[in-house]
This record gives sequence, C-alpha cells and structure tokens, in this order.
Amino acid sequence: MARTGRIPQVAGLLLAAGGGRRLGGRPKALLEHHGRPLVEHAVEALRDGGCGPLHVVLGAAAADVLARADLRGCVVGVNPAWETGLGSSLRAGIGALAGSGADAALVLLVDQPGIGAEAVARVRSAYRSRTTLAAAAYAGERGHPVLIGADRWAEVAAGAVGDRGARAYLRARRDALALVECSDVAEAFDVDTAQDLGRLA
Repeated sequence: MARTGRIPQVAGLLLAAGGGRRLGGRPKALLEHHGRPLVEHAVEALRDGGCGPLHVVLGAAAADVLARADLRGCVVGVNPAWETGLGSSLRAGIGALAGSGADAALVLLVDQPGIGAEAVARVRSAYRSRTTLAAAAYAGERGHPVLIGADRWAEVAAGAVGDRGARAYLRARRDALALVECSDVAEAFDVDTAQDLGRLA
C-alpha cells in the first residue's frame, strides 16, 4: 500500500484548458453550472473526493478564469500550447507534479460535470502502489477520472500528444488497468457542443 506506512498522497489533476471550439469559442472552464463556473465544480469534486494537493491546468482565456473562478488552495498552471490538444495539458500537469512527493495523480476533465466527489473517491480508493493504473467505468466502458501512479508519469507524458492524452497508454496496458464501476454515482457525458449545454443547469 503506502511506503513506510504513510498515507499515500493522491494529487488531483484537473485539465481545464479547452477553448470550446465547437461552443463558439467559449472556454469550458467558465461555462456555468448551478450558478458557478465548471472549473469550480470540478475542483470541489477532487477536493471532496479526497485528493490533494490540487493542480489545475488552464489554457484558453486563462486570465479570465483566474479572475472569475475561485481556485483558492489550488496550484494553477497555464499551458501555452493548449490549442494543440489535451495531450499537452496532461504533459504540463504531470510536469508540475514531478517532484511534488505525490504517489499518484487522479486526472479529471473540466467538461464532465456529471462526475462528482463520489466517483472521484471510488477511483482514488483503487490506489495500491506507485504503479497503480485505475479508471472509472460506466457500464464496463473506461472513462474518467483516471488514476495514474507516479512511477508511470514519465511514460504517460511521453505518449500524450494531440488530443490523445493517456488513451493509447491505457489501451496498451489493459491487463494492468483496474476498472472501477461508477455508473451508479456519476454520468460521464462531455460538454462539447451547443446541444450539450442543455445538460448544464
């Protein structure tokens, strides 16, 4: 379980850099849900799900997000290459965590407001060692959040290009990946298009 009996530290890593191209250029982090920006909901899910420290990767309209969203208690980084895709944000986040002492990172996407603290806590509880790989599953299909042990960060970052993130890495290591069913406590929809905005309240 934990090294020398200490409680393992699972950092929360929120990827919130997207520019909402299919939403007319509205940054996803600032889309409103129950009167607050999505980025605040996601940070709350990570915090209440037992993750810490909390790292947030911004990109599109980063200055506006910092001005309008409450990100107190978070380490915030800005990915200048956010337009190249999710992969660069994952690399930036992993880079920021390197040397932090965290044993694993639990990765959450800002545009999935149906995933809350319960799903985060379930996936977090799958931590066993610094080589742990785990992901939420919805009716057996892999989704987010994803838990990546620190000993795997360098390999994951090396393969994170374009919009792929960790997908190829996880697919190639199916046998090592623990799936944690979360469909009873979360909904894994993305807010990508104008039609999806109807799922925000």
